[in-house]
Amino acid sequence: MNKRMLTLMLGMLMVFTAACSGGTGSGGASNGNAANGNAAGGNASGEAEQVELRVMWWGDQKRADITNEALGIFQEKYPNIKIVGEFAPSTGYFDKLNTQLASGTAPDVFFLGGNVVDYANKEVLLDLGPYADKELNLSDMDQSMIDYGTIGGKLLHISAGANARGVVVNKTLFEKAGLPVPEDGWNWDDFARISKEISEKLGEGVYGTYNMVIDGMDIGLKQQGKQLYDMANGTLGFEEADVLKWFQFWDAASKAGGVVPSELQVSNPPGDTSKSLIVTGKVAMSLIPSNQLAAHQSLTQDELILVQLPRGDKGTGVVFESSQGLSGYAKTKHPKEVATLLSFFINDPEVAKILGSDRGVPVTAANRTLLEGTANPVEKIVYDYTSRVSEATKTEPFAVSYNPPGFSEYSKLAESTMYEIGFGRKSVEAAVKDFYNGTLKIFKNNQ
Repeated sequence: MNKRMLTLMLGMLMVFTAACSGGTGSGGASNGNAANGNAAGGNASGEAEQVELRVMWWGDQKRADITNEALGIFQEKYPNIKIVGEFAPSTGYFDKLNTQLASGTAPDVFFLGGNVVDYANKEVLLDLGPYADKELNLSDMDQSMIDYGTIGGKLLHISAGANARGVVVNKTLFEKAGLPVPEDGWNWDDFARISKEISEKLGEGVYGTYNMVIDGMDIGLKQQGKQLYDMANGTLGFEEADVLKWFQFWDAASKAGGVVPSELQVSNPPGDTSKSLIVTGKVAMSLIPSNQLAAHQSLTQDELILVQLPRGDKGTGVVFESSQGLSGYAKTKHPKEVATLLSFFINDPEVAKILGSDRGVPVTAANRTLLEGTANPVEKIVYDYTSRVSEATKTEPFAVSYNPPGFSEYSKLAESTMYEIGFGRKSVEAAVKDFYNGTLKIFKNNQ
């Protein structure tokens, strides 16, 4: 029996009942049990201690299927470890996890996203530090990803996939305008000039760029040697003057005609791919996570590429950002086996082929190279871009970004500030003063 057939048989034995519909992530939670590993006699690991690990993640049916298959490979290689799998759509996942944590019945391993700090603060996550370089192999993992999972001096989270924000460029529009396509290494003066030139040359309601003043704020601050949120001290990582400089740049670029007007950005928000002016050929540049390139490209015949953000005083300010990852439960009875599973999930090449880029590009260089070799043209652009970011961070490292306390309130305040300026309701100086004071208040109230 070949290896693939064995894997498929193991996958069939792992029973998951899924209430969510395939591809939509909607519907109720679904649970399932993975089959027993081959723990009986006749295999080399038959005398090893038999343990059981519960693993929980969120997603649609496709993600359930490929995660199921990956866990089947794990059981094939570690037959003394039985996997019990549970998954749910994102809408109900964290409610379910929180209930289990409150009752002391949480899985041994569970997935988290940008909210990992909240769970670290609750002290419910397993410290993986003692298992690093032993059961947990991090030798080929990007340092920025290790830093992301290290909170309060403890390794609490292992990223399962990574993205890197970049400027998506509509290459077709640049060719129509007769302008050279931007390349890594450009600066913000180049960006402002090019945005204006695109708008002037193409006219007819075509603009050089979306307004990135909010989406790119933390990057703009890092390029000044500051940051949005200083998690170690629980304070803002910038002063009013720092953010004023950033808002003034975008106000000047807007008044020069190179930026999408506020009324158009409201009706065609860059975060809604189906409405994006990038895919309709009305905007030449925008800021996106690298894993969104495929979604944009699927909606347009225009050729899209990714380039690094323009450089500031301290560099690009861009690092790998965790899309989501795995943490162990602090009360697990099998910490070594948890570390073994996490190590397998990020390092095994066969698993990398199964999971693909569903949770972002692989966090190890070897697996990125592996997938890049069989990637389609759009995937190749993403892999090439993320590899360039990975290389750049070796010489220009930046602090990892986490969602600050009160992030939802902060986001609303930041967006309203952008539109108050864009619609001429407030001067840049007045709007930024109110924004800064409002942000201080939000952070203070959510400490």
